[in-house]
Amino acid sequence: MSVTITDVEAAARRLDEVAVRTPLLECSTLNEVAGRRVLLKPECLQRTGSFKIRGAYNLLRRLPGDVAARGVVAWSSGNHAQGVACAAALLGMRAAIVMPADAPAVKRDATRRMGGEIIPYDRYSGDREAIARALAAERGAALVPSYEHPDIIAGQGTVGLEIADDLGVRGLTPATVVIPCGGGGLSSGTGLALQARFPGCAPYLVEPEAFDDTARSLASGHREVVDPAARSICDALQTTSPGELTLGINRSLGAAALRVSDAEVRAAMRFAFRELRLVVEPGGAAALAAVLAGRLPSNDGLAVVVLSGGNVDAALFAEIQAEPN
Repeated sequence: MSVTITDVEAAARRLDEVAVRTPLLECSTLNEVAGRRVLLKPECLQRTGSFKIRGAYNLLRRLPGDVAARGVVAWSSGNHAQGVACAAALLGMRAAIVMPADAPAVKRDATRRMGGEIIPYDRYSGDREAIARALAAERGAALVPSYEHPDIIAGQGTVGLEIADDLGVRGLTPATVVIPCGGGGLSSGTGLALQARFPGCAPYLVEPEAFDDTARSLASGHREVVDPAARSICDALQTTSPGELTLGINRSLGAAALRVSDAEVRAAMRFAFRELRLVVEPGGAAALAAVLAGRLPSNDGLAVVVLSGGNVDAALFAEIQAEPN
């Protein structure tokens, strides 16, 4: 299996008038802190509150009619769940999603409102993929992986395609793109699309310290797994291992990986709200956290940072905003 810029461009046509074309934002305070020009791609403003509708809709739209009639099954910590539920509703399909019982209430509630059936499980002792595969086999439904599928990667790649198009209109060339990374669907698709237009653009993938499987996998040359005892505030980035396809693409792009602490993520969420009035969830703020913490190599090239989602429970968000800077 492979994914090309042609696949991403085809996904963009399918997503026309379905996904929101999120803007590129600039913040002078961020430029000062980073010591370089930074543009932000706020997918927290996307339909369902994250980029996930892009890949989910692209895959569901391509299902044959007889397969679509039997419905779909996915597994997700919440953002992919909403993307699948929304895409299924738009296309008249049934959707069941295996979700952690402790997923943020805002994500569970939104998934239900869009018609998704939630199958709860314990994220620290259960195998969500095995549960989903068994359910799909029982129902004859199609599986919708959260990242390890060409159509998912191509759909997420439309984030990078939009960035490239908007930079081209402005006559700008990016030196770096900084992307939150869980399983690697967003980072591989976005990096692929941007490098197709700007070959010198260096992708940096950002993970929570305890969930640095992609960083270790890129270093070792094979897929590493996360310690079962690992914990992080970044619920959207808690994958146990990168995908084989996504890791291969990221490696081919020459991607590098960065780690951020939960404290740095919380500070980034406060910064986004204070300076931009944006509500960004923990996982969605990881790339911004890396920039604010000075993780990027020192140079004056343009950096584009993806804010991948904004689905955070109100109580947690209020708690984080009340903390001292």
